[in-house]
Amino acid sequence: MELFLSVLKAFAIGGLLCVAAQILIDRTQLSPARILVAFVVAGVLFGALGLYGPLVQFAGRGATVPLSGFGYAIAKGVKEAVDRDGLYGILTGALCAASGGTCAALLLGFLASLIFRGKPK
Repeated sequence: MELFLSVLKAFAIGGLLCVAAQILIDRTQLSPARILVAFVVAGVLFGALGLYGPLVQFAGRGATVPLSGFGYAIAKGVKEAVDRDGLYGILTGALCAASGGTCAALLLGFLASLIFRGKPK
């Protein structure tokens, strides 16, 4: 039952974040690229202010998988690196925190390009 509740919370919070993005796409003149960047920046800001951490503890992967979770990981990585390495951590923290996800995205994108052929528009 506990697994079901954690999956339900993750689905609900992740779904709400996606609904918010879809509303922005449908109701504003913002391009999808700007909305994606806004979600990353919002994750950084909410992470830096300590507001995103409780959401991550409540929703788990439902809050860390969307782009706002990527921004949160960047903010958390920078904070930990600054605490550990001082001002040098400003430069290295974001790279260390986001390197796993970035590497996976690049590798899987490359593999998909080998398997599928795109059609130019």
